[in-house]
Amino acid sequence: MKREFWRHFDYWLFGSVILLCIFGIAMIRSAIAGNDTLASLVERQAIYVAVGLLVIFGASMVDYHYWESLTRTMYIAAVFFLVVIFVYGKARYGSARWLDTGLVLIQPSELAKIVMILVLASYFSKHQDQPHNLRWVGESFALTLGVVVWILLQPNLSTSIVIFVMWFAMLWVSGLPVKYLLIFGGGLIVASAVLFPLLAGYQQQRIMDFIFPQPNAQAGNTYNVDQALVTIGSGGLFGEGYGHSTQVQLRFLKVRHTDFIFSAMAAEFGFVGTIIVTGMLIFVVLRCLRAARLAADTFGSLIAYGFATLIFFQMAVNIGVNLNVIPVTGLTLPFISYGGSSLLSLVLGIGLVESVISRHKSLEF
Repeated sequence: MKREFWRHFDYWLFGSVILLCIFGIAMIRSAIAGNDTLASLVERQAIYVAVGLLVIFGASMVDYHYWESLTRTMYIAAVFFLVVIFVYGKARYGSARWLDTGLVLIQPSELAKIVMILVLASYFSKHQDQPHNLRWVGESFALTLGVVVWILLQPNLSTSIVIFVMWFAMLWVSGLPVKYLLIFGGGLIVASAVLFPLLAGYQQQRIMDFIFPQPNAQAGNTYNVDQALVTIGSGGLFGEGYGHSTQVQLRFLKVRHTDFIFSAMAAEFGFVGTIIVTGMLIFVVLRCLRAARLAADTFGSLIAYGFATLIFFQMAVNIGVNLNVIPVTGLTLPFISYGGSSLLSLVLGIGLVESVISRHKSLEF
């Protein structure tokens, strides 16, 4: 059994993720160079990556079917910790998303993404023979909303959107009738109009700044997006070199080790460098989709498909924000941006995908 496991283990997926994580550490080091306050982040990210290796191997060696029996428990636990965050969470940047343990800050909403992939994969696989009607849609939506509502209250709109996108993607691949697309389209328009006045002030401001940008802004989201565009443009085709970007090193670009690390990467490695890194991220998505196609059952296929959706959407949104084609969201670039909770949730997902592919029926390269 162990020989079969390692024979089917996706080393291409694992190797790509490790390379992205190592590159992320290097980019964080360059992005915060000279900032003594943030100097410890490089070492902390390296520790997160090391722990992440153990998480990948640990999760991949556990049969993914085991998690199906724990989905109810994990769902309740996720809601519980999100409620705790709502009541006792540590507020940062206008929202309470972090639980301060005294050693590290934990962001339960990141782990909630993985929990929802497992919960929805379990629901859709168990109900695959049920009529795909509005009741089927409504039940899965209620499961999703039960977690998302507490994330919205933090407030954390970006993560809420990510989970809803994963829900819709898994709903679609599970056999959503085309006739319901018009209903979803109309519902999305109505929900956007109704929810906008209920958004937090800074969230409304981000949307308005995107629609009506302020020229020559000296502060706020518009300023940083403008600086991101300047930073990307400064890199040209091959970049200014690692650690040599004036936009990054002179700190014109803010939050350059998290939300805007793509811009810092473009400045130092240019268009060619960003294409290579983006290509590696897409390669990770394709390997997850391969696992979904080869999975032994619907539950495993949906796990891999849900995680592929998570990686692709978060990557696309982060790059879109940096290029100023969508409003600022706060989503990080997978495996590269700084963040312990984000990284550990992502590598846990990779471990689950490895568990799926390692137990598929046929070997394929």
